[in-house]
Amino acid sequence: MHQITLWRRLLAEFLGTALLVTAVVGSGIMATTLSPNDVGLQLLENSVATAFALGALILTFGPVSGAHFNPVVTAADWFLNRNFKIKDFLGYVGAQALGAVAGSVLANLMFDLAPVTFSTKERATGNLWLGEIVAVVGLLLLIFALARSGRAAVAPAAVGAYIGAAYWFTSSTSFANPAVTVGRAFTDTFAGIAPASVPGFVIAQIAGLVIGVGVLLALYPTAGETSDDIVVESSRSL
Repeated sequence: MHQITLWRRLLAEFLGTALLVTAVVGSGIMATTLSPNDVGLQLLENSVATAFALGALILTFGPVSGAHFNPVVTAADWFLNRNFKIKDFLGYVGAQALGAVAGSVLANLMFDLAPVTFSTKERATGNLWLGEIVAVVGLLLLIFALARSGRAAVAPAAVGAYIGAAYWFTSSTSFANPAVTVGRAFTDTFAGIAPASVPGFVIAQIAGLVIGVGVLLALYPTAGETSDDIVVESSRSL
């Protein structure tokens, strides 16, 4: 049996990340349309749609690529997994970034907006960066703990639930994903982030990656032995 060819895995990462961002941005636009005067209800609608969409997308694309959809997950997997090559890492991150931008463009078009409308929503304060660190650390611990304990099969529900909850318990509403952060700069809607705010978020997410991997290795020293199962165990057939 052989590992799935790289181009198929990259296509899965591109499509999965694109549809994830489409769900995030599209549900945000719909939320502001349906509940124009209630920000709390808008966030609830946005978070529920994102959580369910993420779970469904992991189920859909997990058997092909592992359903990372996130450079910090890919980076952690590359660091821990000797079978995950540098060309795979670079390919995954590139596919995720392109997919995220495509997802914003698709959402804009679906709601009859200009394809690209750069966000004007500033998110550049220290408390938001701290929220991103917390969100990333928690996400990595959850994903790799599930694999380490042989429960990778519940990742779709668990990861979706975590992200849905993290919308509410983090100050940043849990972007927790550099590719998604970049993609959300391309829409001036509820889920957007101003391009000038992107670097701060990405740096915080990388800090979360470093801290998360450190804590993960302290708790699960042999986590790399099961990282092939991240996020959903991939099929080995061509």
